Amino acid sequence: MAKRKPVKLGAIIHGVGGNISGWRHPEVPADASVSFSFYKEQAQLAEAGKIDLVFIADGLYITEKSIPHFLNRFEPLTLLSALASVTSRIGLVGTLSTSYSEPFTVARQFGSLDHLSGGRAGWNLVTSPLEGSAKNYGKPEHPTHDERYKIAEEHLEVTRGLWDSWEDDAFVRDKATGVFFDPEKLHRLDHKGEYFSVQGPLNIGRSRQGQPVVFQAGSSESGKNLAAKGADAVFTGHETLEEAKLFYREVKERAVAYGRSEDDIVILPGISPIIGRTFEEAERKYEEIASLVSIENALDYLGRFFEHHDFSQYPLDEPFPDIGDLGSNSFRSGTDKIKQTAKEQGLTLRQVALRSATPRGQFIGTPEHIADLIQQWHEEKGADGFIIHSSLPSGLRDFVELVIPILQERGIYRTEYESDTLRGNLGLKVPVNRYTAEKVQS
Repeated sequence: MAKRKPVKLGAIIHGVGGNISGWRHPEVPADASVSFSFYKEQAQLAEAGKIDLVFIADGLYITEKSIPHFLNRFEPLTLLSALASVTSRIGLVGTLSTSYSEPFTVARQFGSLDHLSGGRAGWNLVTSPLEGSAKNYGKPEHPTHDERYKIAEEHLEVTRGLWDSWEDDAFVRDKATGVFFDPEKLHRLDHKGEYFSVQGPLNIGRSRQGQPVVFQAGSSESGKNLAAKGADAVFTGHETLEEAKLFYREVKERAVAYGRSEDDIVILPGISPIIGRTFEEAERKYEEIASLVSIENALDYLGRFFEHHDFSQYPLDEPFPDIGDLGSNSFRSGTDKIKQTAKEQGLTLRQVALRSATPRGQFIGTPEHIADLIQQWHEEKGADGFIIHSSLPSGLRDFVELVIPILQERGIYRTEYESDTLRGNLGLKVPVNRYTAEKVQS
């Protein structure tokens, strides 16, 4: 059996976290979501741990029932540009929607971030699950789930085409002759498709890593197909190792069917480790976080996934209600999983809401236990690595100071960065400029 590549790790910096009441915890700065000093500290901590990337999530629609600290938070590209100036090796990955953005703008923004950071930019491509997003962009309605993925596929094709507008050595900048660029190495895209019409060229060249790394975060059938066809990395989520292994195998096999190599795509499930010196201490930390969430807030949080459905109208302690296809046009893979689990386990609405608000995964325990699980999932091909989502600011520090040294001692995680680009650290090839490749082939 071929030796597995070392574990890859990313860290979500989510302000005060994804828990709807996390901002209430005593150790949390209540304004963390708009505190650059907080983000800077967390990014530099992750870089000290030789973590591959920091990941900034986003959304385009809020209501009074949204996660409170999502009501007032930084836009990812702006934040990552600032973080580029206070870090030097860690990757910088941000979420941006294909449903509510133009390819030229996306290509230019991430191309600029890639240059600002010296080749460390990554784009988390999403299709925007929240139905209300259309109301903020002058659209008559939110595109259906399947149409959003068709838009995303064409959007990615156009964006990547724009990133190749300039061959790598196009800019001569010869002061003696007055030649700034070689016109034969400038290329207009001239794309005319179903959803986009873009002439080009892009007004910024390729970076040291060729193109920003493209992440894809959907786990539905459409999401898996898009990831296998075009993504460099996949951010996903699984409750069990068996689920993770099935997803891993499916996406890798689909990638090969599209003419790619298994090594062309890195699969990174998200985990929320809670670490204690003992299992009892870790359990107490989990209970502290879970106890902050009222059932009313938990119902609001659950409703966010189901097109902001009002779950307060149902009895709390009866079986999870039959809501039909609700949620299929938003977080489809997630809502399908919630409904399936509730049915199979006979869960009440109260149980589903509280579990959703404060998920309780396997990754709770001592540093050795967390390291054992990471090693097992990696060795058994459930993951190429993981995206660490800390419920509390101290969670990332616990992981960096307590878990990473164990992984390093076992020889499955780096002690120094291999590269100063995100692509290099993830072990991904630099994409050859398409026009250069055509010249070589001819």
